[in-house]
Amino acid sequence: MQEFWNNLIFIMERFTWSSLLDILLVTIFFSLLLYLLRDTDAQTLLRGIFLIVILVFLLTSLVNLPAFSWLVQTVSPALILAVPVIFAPEIRRGLERMGSMGELRFWRTRKGSRAMLELEEMLVSVTKAVVQLSERRHGALIVLSRREGLDRFYKNGVMVDSEVTPQMLLQIFYPNTPLHDGAVIISENRIKAAACVMPLSSSGVLNSTADRSLGLRHRAALGISEVSDALAVVVSEETGTVSIVHRGRLIRRLDGERLLNSMRAIMATEQSAGNKTRKKLFGKNQVEEPAEEAE
Repeated sequence: MQEFWNNLIFIMERFTWSSLLDILLVTIFFSLLLYLLRDTDAQTLLRGIFLIVILVFLLTSLVNLPAFSWLVQTVSPALILAVPVIFAPEIRRGLERMGSMGELRFWRTRKGSRAMLELEEMLVSVTKAVVQLSERRHGALIVLSRREGLDRFYKNGVMVDSEVTPQMLLQIFYPNTPLHDGAVIISENRIKAAACVMPLSSSGVLNSTADRSLGLRHRAALGISEVSDALAVVVSEETGTVSIVHRGRLIRRLDGERLLNSMRAIMATEQSAGNKTRKKLFGKNQVEEPAEEAE
């Protein structure tokens, strides 16, 4: 114990501004790491690893345990090599998030009353189409691009570049048509592509619900929301339930009015206001179901 305090005093006596910068950089690194791994199963696993590392460090520092210290020193290199394997999906998702930051296209954002009117018309058209798809129980996945570009996902689909109308969306998602299986991407108030393949979520959010109607469309919606700031609208083919997904959070069982208001709140606001509105819409839970309609 005395040796521990002597070492602490030794470190404090030699503490300089460069030491403060060193600690700050390490803090920033771990903060970014936790930010990139948020809302994933890896966050809980990483928290457990940090707890074990701290306990082992305190145990080996405060108590003289030669055999245990040797075991820790021997196993540590193997554990360091195992970390990239354990966190491979989360590391890839984090790198995709960082890479997508370079695709911000502020110069292409159109402002003014005309742009807001076009946005409103597009949202109304999407709402009308989704309500009819829900009534007919035609599965659908509609991805609305926001600030981060989705150009890399156009390539695996069919380019459409058409006006957003309820009739167009109903035709695309009509069962057994060539374009119905996949996602529609809407960017700059136009349908850019259809039958697009979205990345599937591996965060385990859907494991928190026992509803089997949440299938590949919902996983794809969660996946695209985890690697971009896009808003995804999902219509369940089995139940006709309408859901929206944004930033890895899912809200379910929406009617037409609530769907339109939610899309307005997310699409028509600046990012600062949008984050506050999204917290009100989604809360702390990753899957929200209205109490009066929950199963």
